[in-house]
Amino acid sequence: MTSETAQPLAQDGGDADASAAEFTAHRPRMFGLAYRMLGSAEEAEDTVQDACLRWSGADRAAIDRPAAWLATVVTRLGLNRLASARAQREEYAGPWLPEPALTRDGVLGPLESAERRDAVSTALLVLLERLAPTERAVYVLREAFAYSHREIAGILELSEADCRQVYGRAVRRLERPEARFAPPEEQRRRLVESFVAAAREGDLAGLERLLAEDVVWWSDGGGRVSAARRPVVGREAVLRFLAGVARRTEEGTEAALAEVNGAPALVSRLRGTLLAVTTFEVRDGAISGVRVVMNPDKLAFANRQLAAGSPLEWDTRSEIPRRGFPRRVFRSETCRGEISRGRCHVSGGSPVLS
Repeated sequence: MTSETAQPLAQDGGDADASAAEFTAHRPRMFGLAYRMLGSAEEAEDTVQDACLRWSGADRAAIDRPAAWLATVVTRLGLNRLASARAQREEYAGPWLPEPALTRDGVLGPLESAERRDAVSTALLVLLERLAPTERAVYVLREAFAYSHREIAGILELSEADCRQVYGRAVRRLERPEARFAPPEEQRRRLVESFVAAAREGDLAGLERLLAEDVVWWSDGGGRVSAARRPVVGREAVLRFLAGVARRTEEGTEAALAEVNGAPALVSRLRGTLLAVTTFEVRDGAISGVRVVMNPDKLAFANRQLAAGSPLEWDTRSEIPRRGFPRRVFRSETCRGEISRGRCHVSGGSPVLS
């Protein structure tokens, strides 16, 4: 159920209007909490709707702090959903990736700092899957919403000491040394722009320069569309994979740059329908990770955002050539090969265009 239809149940007169207005004021924060807990925009909307129904049936006079009351309800509903989601994700066809959300419209709250952007990044949402549901709830409430351990203890019905222990355990499990050296936003943006330009022009040498040697490419088709069922690991393998993708690209597919989960990303559409959202992880001045969501179910929320006029970060669209990479010969010290209409043959080494 979409957010447009999720309104508090009707009450009498002005009380109903006041109740609806108060819930609406808290909705963005509740959606942001549910999304960070679940990694799914669709499930986050459903969670907020469930909270809306409970709000409508609650005795408002007994609620001293509506924000805290709603946060408690949303967190506990999220924990229930996480328990069932774990089993579903273990049986998921291929890599599981979180649902993308366009963030320039503020759907996940203000993202004015690097820390806030990192808190909703695709890379972190993937890592959060390592955590047990309670660990994830404590981490999100503490890191993303700055709740005190005492407040979190009240929400989760734990002792304050237990909350501190759970939080410490979550932080250790999410240890990311590279996060301390996150690249400047402008550098990340330039890398993504250069990637799009190189892919559009069939510039294999340009792509090679942009990709880290140990780059990993994940594709999430969920069994709904054709996608790699396993991660593609290494620069050479990713280049071969890209050549095949370019060959299968349907004529008329357009690429545009957008802010997704707080970072520059690539949005691919065909005749107005979203086909894929690609996010990038950057390390040491190169693209070290690429995550592509292609499952139509997971693109539904972003599709609605685009239909509603959610702004693209850069309003520059370019058609992706159907034939992909032009015929080019590449060579290195240890291999020779050829790319022709998307076919890529590599016998070893790191390909370089001649």
